Amino acid sequence: ECKYHIVIVPKYRYKVFSREIREAVKDELRKLCVWMKVEIIEGNVCKDHIHMCLAIPPKYAISNVIGTLKGKTAIRMFNKFPKLRHKYWGSHFWSRGYYVNTVGKNEEMIRQYIKDQDKLDRLENQGKLF
Repeated sequence: ECKYHIVIVPKYRYKVFSREIREAVKDELRKLCVWMKVEIIEGNVCKDHIHMCLAIPPKYAISNVIGTLKGKTAIRMFNKFPKLRHKYWGSHFWSRGYYVNTVGKNEEMIRQYIKDQDKLDRLENQGKLF
């Protein structure tokens, strides 16, 4: 079992995931994961980042899977939402790199953490005035 907690962030950490873009990104990620035979265990699209818990077959390198997910979704988002090209010059939608961690015996805790991301983001921003 090769399960990973992955976080990817759009360039400059802009809060670009409005309802329409959020649904489109979710749909594209689902399609790509089916195509690559990667199982999405849990996922959450926040305003400025995406958390996923993925079961990746051992024959695939994590870097290749993430590279494919980021590359294909970027192309498809720019085609579907041309207004994004004004914000992201050079067709670079995602920031460089990603966060990855293996999921061991604490899978349930990580799944709950991913589900609660929106709540955690709201609590973090409550104390900020600006």
